Amino acid sequence: MKIVIAIIIFSLIVIFHELGHFWLAKANGILVNEFSLGLGPTIIGFKRGETKYSLKLLPFGGACMMEGEDGESENPRSFQNKSVWARISVVLAGPVFNFILAFVFSFIMITAMGYNSTKIAGVIDGYAADEAGMQDGDTIVKLNNSRVHFFGEIGSYAALHEGEDVLVTYERDGKRYQTTLSPTFNEEEGRYLYGFQGCYPEKRSNVFHNLLYAGYDVGYYIKMTFESLRMLFSGAASMNDLSGPVGIVSTMGEDYEQAVVAGGIKYGLLDMCAWMVLISANLGVMNLLPIPALDGGRLVFLLIEAVTKKRVPPEKEGMVHMIGIVLLMLLMVVVMFNDIRKLFI
Repeated sequence: MKIVIAIIIFSLIVIFHELGHFWLAKANGILVNEFSLGLGPTIIGFKRGETKYSLKLLPFGGACMMEGEDGESENPRSFQNKSVWARISVVLAGPVFNFILAFVFSFIMITAMGYNSTKIAGVIDGYAADEAGMQDGDTIVKLNNSRVHFFGEIGSYAALHEGEDVLVTYERDGKRYQTTLSPTFNEEEGRYLYGFQGCYPEKRSNVFHNLLYAGYDVGYYIKMTFESLRMLFSGAASMNDLSGPVGIVSTMGEDYEQAVVAGGIKYGLLDMCAWMVLISANLGVMNLLPIPALDGGRLVFLLIEAVTKKRVPPEKEGMVHMIGIVLLMLLMVVVMFNDIRKLFI
């Protein structure tokens, strides 16, 4: 069951990403030869108008194949024969649609379940928050200069800044206060704690409020994706910390089963909404990275063309992207091997 759920979620995310490319290509008059879900041989396919729509054998990935996308074409409606800004809009549309999808599912989740606010339910005796005089009902507004909107951001901040002092801005009875907290290492939990004890969940029927917090939620996941990349490149995290489809499916399945046991199918589905937000926002960021074969890598060549007014020869750009594809496939093999190894540890 968990594999089916994971395939459905990945498929929705990929379809929406490719729809971004597809709709902007159509809007700019670009000929789309094929729109497909999956990779490998075609299982089912049909042609409507000028475009073939197909379902491939392997349920991973997808493609919006445009005329002249990776080579020369004399067709006036080919990708390469459109203006550089039209091409930029088409390439950029995929990641932008990922952020839109994450926003939609975040809004659904917040509207249905609410969210964990930064209003703390209490403090732990003997920890920094207690010694600073913080108490039940205080609402944390900022950690140093970073605005926080969800209680989870506090835990994330503590994990990313282990053992570091933090300037906390909080509200009580309409007034703001500031205090500096020094975290204490908790041997039992194996992590540093400021001493905040739980939070008050909040749920509102105000649509505009929920839309605003859905935006905050997506922004948080985008920020955390960049933080994870920073940790990876700085050595604070290793390749062993990466997870690919196998690891994600395993964790996703466990979360779904726990959510169903705790609250039924409704909570299982809402938990999957949270995964949709996480994966879609993550995919949007990853696709914007300036790596050959990814949307970000294509944007680099297009921006060079926009600035210099000279186009990089398609065959040279295609070669760079081919090298990028090979390297990405090697990375996927390493990550998949790591995921499988973890299953047996």
